[in-house]
Amino acid sequence: MKLLAIDCAANLCAACVYDAAAGKELGRSVLDLGKGHAEHLMAIIDEALKAGGTGYAGLGAIAVSVGPGSFTGLRVGVSAARGLALALKIPAIGVTTLEALAAEAVATFPGRAVLSALDAGREEIHAAFYDEGSVLRYGPAVTTLSQAVAMAVDGFPVLAGTAATQIAAAAGRTLDIGPTSATADIAVYARLAAAQSTGKKREDEKPKPLYLRGADAKPQAGFMLPRQKN
Repeated sequence: MKLLAIDCAANLCAACVYDAAAGKELGRSVLDLGKGHAEHLMAIIDEALKAGGTGYAGLGAIAVSVGPGSFTGLRVGVSAARGLALALKIPAIGVTTLEALAAEAVATFPGRAVLSALDAGREEIHAAFYDEGSVLRYGPAVTTLSQAVAMAVDGFPVLAGTAATQIAAAAGRTLDIGPTSATADIAVYARLAAAQSTGKKREDEKPKPLYLRGADAKPQAGFMLPRQKN
């Protein structure tokens, strides 16, 4: 089965074609743009399909990063994945950025527990803890720096994500650090989704953005119209 993976969770607009049976990437396209995912995603997908030597008709599943990440980027990526899956009548599979970062860390530190942690601002950290078998034991959840440090000190995991160095510094001890980016390599999402597609995941499950806190933009009450009484 050939799988298309999409990632718009952070600064990258990325797509790749992955051969699940052979366990290898066939082609990719990645653009580091920060914003503007909606304007570029379909072109990125077309480039990845061309590089992978296939078309939409040759796909058996769509994978997408579901966050935590950029509110707008996540909506763009998930909407595209669900739309393509619906049109092609194939499954759409969501993979969290925290899981993907943990998997990337395990590739460098095999057999280790991983604390994936993203700096969410406002002195908050989005975190998830995976044990030595890559089984999720905590999160994804919003934590404080002190809570993240406690997990790092108690479990002595590999740290991954944008908050990794911050946690290591606050812990005051030497800790192994994996990827420190806001998202993982696009092939990692494809590989994790391919593994899910062979499991017992319900086919009617649809990926949705993983938002661990509300949007920054809020409606201004002063501009709200009063309700009319009947």
